[in-house]
Parts: sequence; structure tokens; C-alpha cells
Amino acid sequence: MRGVAVLGNLALDRVGGGSPQPGGGPFHGARMLRALNRPALVVARCAAADRPLLSPPLVRLGMPVLWRDAETTPRFAIDYEGEQRRMVLEQLADPWRPEEVAGWKGLAGTRWIHAAPLARSDFPPETLAALARGRHLSLDGQGLVRPPRTGPLELDGDYDPDLLRHVSILKLAEEEAFVLLGETGEQALRSLGVPEVVVTLGSRGSLVLADGLAEHVPERAVSAADLTGAGDAFAAAYLVARAGGFQPPAAARWASGAVAGLLSGRLR
Repeated sequence: MRGVAVLGNLALDRVGGGSPQPGGGPFHGARMLRALNRPALVVARCAAADRPLLSPPLVRLGMPVLWRDAETTPRFAIDYEGEQRRMVLEQLADPWRPEEVAGWKGLAGTRWIHAAPLARSDFPPETLAALARGRHLSLDGQGLVRPPRTGPLELDGDYDPDLLRHVSILKLAEEEAFVLLGETGEQALRSLGVPEVVVTLGSRGSLVLADGLAEHVPERAVSAADLTGAGDAFAAAYLVARAGGFQPPAAARWASGAVAGLLSGRLR
């Protein structure tokens, strides 16, 4: 049995005007899980027509993969200026339905799941409730702040609070936290009502709220031209650490080091 799973839509990303390449939480999470050499499961969806392009890079990572067909594959155009990212959502994915995951035998024995949405529409509250049944559910904050529309990505905080009702761990980028709360203070993070919140701060590390208290965890310095997928990699490493018994601040510290290793090429 595998205790950890990363679940979400694969994407086709064009970074810096280049050719489409694999993206999305399952791909970048699998890269980290392979580098950590931890038993885990990857659950991925894409349109059947895109599987010949997206399947081989994911399968080559060597992680067990459960496939689901989707009507569409999300597509992004991405450009970076330092740590600042500009994105255009060119195509949305269809939502995951509760009946796709409820009682799914492929997830038997999985007690820690990270849901990696690319837009607010990916995982409706009912689907998250089904995933969380008997499990610790981690959610990427992209599923709160990215509106389900194509065009230049403009974040907003108009999310359904029921999305967080069954979430155990919420992973936010600093920008996402400011969109939702206007700040990253302890009281503001507590107001989300999630037992555990991790805010990644780029080169300044992360902020971890657990047991009602917030703690800053410094980052290990790393330089990389392409940071695509760093957040997904952090979320996967953090979940592995928590499933392995690490306390939240220690899990963030461990995940930070793992991401630094992956981006620098020390972990492969």
C-alpha cells in the first residue's frame, strides 16, 4: 500500500514562447517523488488526444500512475522575470466529479492526498469531500484564487468557502495569501479555518501555521532560471514529510531543502 498520492490535471505549458511541455501538479509532483525515492502514487488526467505527448515523460519518471481521461487538457503560456511569473490560461480542464474518486479502489491504502488544481473549477467541494473521506487532504491554493476563465491569469478571492471544509493542509504562495487575506499574519491565516496552512515565500522561505501558531522557516538559497513546478514539488515533498511523521515546521524545512536540490540538479 502507498500512503501518499498526488492528484490533478496534467497541463501543456509553453514556457518563454517555447514548444509545449508537460506541466501540472501530477508531473512536477512526480519529479519530486522520484527524486525522493519514496513510495507514492500519481493520479493524472488529460484529454485522450494529448496522452501520446504527456504520458511518456510522466511514465519515464518511474512512479506508479493511475490515468483518467478528461475532455480537455489545460494549456498555459508562461513567462518569468526573476521570481515573477506571468501566465495566460489558454484552455481550461473539465472538473473532477465526486463519482470519479468516491470509493475508488486505486486509492485504497492512501491516507495522504495532495489535490493540485490549476483553476478554481478543477475540484468542486463535493469532490474534495469525497477525496478527504478517511484521509488527510492537502490542497493547492491555486484552486481558490484562479478563476475558471481563459486569458491572462488574474487572481481573485471569490472562492466558495466550502472548498476548505474538508481540507487538512492548505498550501499557498505568498501572492495567493495576499489575494485571499490581504496579509500573511497569524490571525489572518487562522481565519481560513484550515488546521494547517503553509505559505511559500520564494527565496525568503515559508510560513507555517499549525496548532494555531505561525512560524517562519528560512529557505535554502537556490538559483534557477525556470521555477515552473517548484510549488508543486514543495507540496509533494511536504506531504511526504508529514506522512513520515515530521511536524509541520520540520516538514517545511525538509521540503525546502528537497526543492533546492531538485532545482539545482543535486536531486534527480
